Amino acid sequence: MTAVTSFPPLSRPGARVLILGSMPGVASLTAQQYYAHPRNSFWPIMASMVGLDATAPYGERVEALTRAGIAVWDVLQSCVRPGSLDSSIQAGSRVANDFASFLALHPGIRCIGFNGAEAQRSFNQHVLPGLGVLGIACVRLPSTSPAHPIPFAQKLAAWQAALGAYRVDAA
Repeated sequence: MTAVTSFPPLSRPGARVLILGSMPGVASLTAQQYYAHPRNSFWPIMASMVGLDATAPYGERVEALTRAGIAVWDVLQSCVRPGSLDSSIQAGSRVANDFASFLALHPGIRCIGFNGAEAQRSFNQHVLPGLGVLGIACVRLPSTSPAHPIPFAQKLAAWQAALGAYRVDAA
């Protein structure tokens, strides 16, 4: 089986929203960029929400996103998974990232948005028990993965409704 490892978070100290995926897919791991698959709707959704250019170079997109108060990370630091599907993660192989340290460095986080069911499930099982009372709004969002076939407009509306009020530029 193939062991995969996530990336460092994309964040600034003033972040108010933390978007959590489960683990980057093969395209993202190859590119060393969050949400690199060309059919993943994450960057187009963020473009609509914060006004960034979804086709801009990755560094520019990251800058615009973090400037808007949105941080991005994955629940899992590592796992064993062939391919990109969350359903292929080997049972017992999930190792969570250090959220206690991250949240201590980002006390302004007011909302955690889970990009799909696996992110929420892994967070609830492998992170939340060690954090105690969180005091942060948590919301599951429709996955931006092309494997989650709901219309873009429906995904965008759900993301805007859940996260719009928490962004720094919405404060």
